[in-house]
Amino acid sequence: MNPALILISFLIYTAIIFAIAWVTSRKADSQSFFIGNRQSPWPVVAYGMIGASLSGVTFISIPGWVGETGFTYFMLVLGYVAGYAVITTILLPMYYKLNLTSIYTYLDKRFGVRSYKTGATFFLISRIIGASFRMFLVISVLQVFVFKPFGIPFWVTVVLFMLLIQLYTMKGGIKTIVWTDTMQTTFMLLAVFITVGIILSKMEFSVGEMISTVWESDLSRIVDTEVNSQSFYLKMFLSGMFITIVMTGLDQDMMQKNLSCRNLKDAQKNMTTLSIVLVPVNLVFLFLGAVLFIYASRFNVALPESSDLVFPTIVFEQLGIFAGIVFIIGLISAAYSSADSALTSLTTSFSIDILEMDKKYKDDENLLKKKRQRVHIMMAVLIIFVIVSFEVINDQAIISQLFTFAGYTYGPLLGLYAFGLFTNYGVRDKIVPYVAIGAPILSYVIKQLLESQIHGYKVGFELLLINGFVTIIGLFLIMKPINNKYSNNGEF
Repeated sequence: MNPALILISFLIYTAIIFAIAWVTSRKADSQSFFIGNRQSPWPVVAYGMIGASLSGVTFISIPGWVGETGFTYFMLVLGYVAGYAVITTILLPMYYKLNLTSIYTYLDKRFGVRSYKTGATFFLISRIIGASFRMFLVISVLQVFVFKPFGIPFWVTVVLFMLLIQLYTMKGGIKTIVWTDTMQTTFMLLAVFITVGIILSKMEFSVGEMISTVWESDLSRIVDTEVNSQSFYLKMFLSGMFITIVMTGLDQDMMQKNLSCRNLKDAQKNMTTLSIVLVPVNLVFLFLGAVLFIYASRFNVALPESSDLVFPTIVFEQLGIFAGIVFIIGLISAAYSSADSALTSLTTSFSIDILEMDKKYKDDENLLKKKRQRVHIMMAVLIIFVIVSFEVINDQAIISQLFTFAGYTYGPLLGLYAFGLFTNYGVRDKIVPYVAIGAPILSYVIKQLLESQIHGYKVGFELLLINGFVTIIGLFLIMKPINNKYSNNGEF
């Protein structure tokens, strides 16, 4: 496929993004950047969050995983629905009642400054690693098919992407992202549907015939009853539930969009709608994966060793120029959608939670804006450094392990919030950072012991639950009586 044609498509798409950013960022201030002045329409937020929830990892990886694990990922998706219900009924009411801009401010009110800073720091680490990993996967594909033929080094591609994202989010922040995510979600979903349509046309299958073919194949297996398996159905469901609670409900990136809604009721509508829509959307991605493997089997297509390259390989080598352009636009949408909100939330959390700019410069909007923009640039540079480091490592197995890092960093957040919401006790605030650091280390030891002592058992996503449980035990060991309005006395 002609790299120049792909590059032109990329530039046109980017120009549209900048046009949206220009319109939405006019008269924007710091409150626009942080919470969109709490004026975001909930249907727009809900729709845009589909793309942000899926990200480039979903766009590239889920179709490829189907060849190895079938539809077992769908049990994780069903767990997501239960997790969104917890967020809607417990976390969102608390965030709105306390009128939070950064959700980690709750930890300050509930436990103290050290707990607050600890929670914010663990989020920053989690989001920097997670966002960098997602960007690495997407940019790697674009590097191979678009920029490498022009002789552009990988690090230049990374800098170019982050510079573009930094520019269109610099002024409007969350106010801009709410609207750009809408466009990006649309193009991401269109890419999937159009790709399926092209494959069905080439195979001369109707939608009904392909659904029957997929259903009758081994690829459609949803329930894995092997207890020791990482995809055991009960393990997947519970993991999906708690992954959603921590990676959405306790994540400033995802909650910042909810907090930009006009009121709690709108935010709850947004979250409920998102939880319902994500079920069929993820099912479509799984269906696409099955279609890709059925197509490859029928036409004897040699598939790459890496499952992440199955989708792009078939598109670029088998489906023609139009399909390639559609794929690239969908991939760019996924890249922008995951990176722009991550950059904005990192800027928000570091500015408010670590530097406390909202307190220091609350009466000087111009100075607050300058300081916030410096943080924005700093976070972009940091993400660039981490992504380029992944490329230097050049070991896919290590990169895959880095993605599971989230299980270690979100565990202490899960434990802190669970202890705060469901007990009436305080903690010795100065010791909390040590508990939060020790919990992931002890969780790693427990993981190794389980896998060595129980033959055939593999710890998967439940690592998050182990980590959260260890954190809670640690907090009980340092607890102290407390009676304030933020303890669990019927309110928060």
